[in-house]
Amino acid sequence: MVDRRAVVCGAGGFIGSHLVRELKRRGSWVRGVDLHPPEFAPTAADEFLCLDLRNPESCARAFRLQAGRVSEVYQLAADMGGMGFIHSAECEIMRNSALINIHMIHEATRAGVARYFFSSSVCVYRDMAADEPERAETDAYPALPDNEYGWEKLYAERMALAYGRKTGMQVRVARFQNCYGPEGTWTGGREKAPAAICRKVAEVEEGGTVDVWGDGSAVRSYTYINDMLDGICRLMGSALQGPVNIGSPQYVSVRDLVDTVADVSGKTFRVRYVEGPVGVRSRNFSNARIYATGWESRFSLRDGIARTYPWIEEQVRRRRRAGGPLAVSSVPG
Repeated sequence: MVDRRAVVCGAGGFIGSHLVRELKRRGSWVRGVDLHPPEFAPTAADEFLCLDLRNPESCARAFRLQAGRVSEVYQLAADMGGMGFIHSAECEIMRNSALINIHMIHEATRAGVARYFFSSSVCVYRDMAADEPERAETDAYPALPDNEYGWEKLYAERMALAYGRKTGMQVRVARFQNCYGPEGTWTGGREKAPAAICRKVAEVEEGGTVDVWGDGSAVRSYTYINDMLDGICRLMGSALQGPVNIGSPQYVSVRDLVDTVADVSGKTFRVRYVEGPVGVRSRNFSNARIYATGWESRFSLRDGIARTYPWIEEQVRRRRRAGGPLAVSSVPG
């Protein structure tokens, strides 16, 4: 562990900032890289560089050390958000994320990085019915992602794996399912469904009304941050080649998610389902490959929401005390 020098790209974001802490806990020296430092807590990184990774020189700089060599890279930097953002910013997502991924993998190989982790998404899979059998990673082909975010991720996967084959760099690709937890984006339009629902419930007065996009029937798997971090570290240390799904095996509807947040909050309110971008009906994926590393999900949805809701409730209180505006209504999927 003494010789592990890691670079976490996207270290100012939700998963990236938590990952920096986890790698530090496991004994790594860590450099964090992002456009900005974490929003909700100081970075735990040994060094933090504010860089625009759409620029190849910035990517090269991320890997330069005064002594030694970067041994592993965790590439989580991307232009992304919840379903509302994914449907409204297609061009930005494809351009910005593609530029980051093209330059990052190229500069990592030039720097002689030994191991490279790429965070993909289950958005690479097609729309499914809730009762369809679970899909293995190879079932992403023939490709038919529901959105451009998924198409860009699929291309970036193939590019990273191609560089690995050409150079011998060990590449690990994780397809993330919806990840949530404290210190994640909770307002502004880029938040995902668990954070958005928690925020709206925290804002609503007793007996009030919460608006939710769709009809509540869409099925999802929501993965708590601690489970995701464990999956990332296990995959990076494994010999698994090719994409690997990481996500909670607990499938729930959006309606179930709302009921869970209501239960944790102790509030009584009405739910009004309204038109809005919902995304796919369901994505049913197999976790068999990540299970082979010894990983298993330890947090149920209620466990995770019980740890997430109080944090978001406190953010809402702070905003109210500061006299700031309440968030725009959005419940992305």
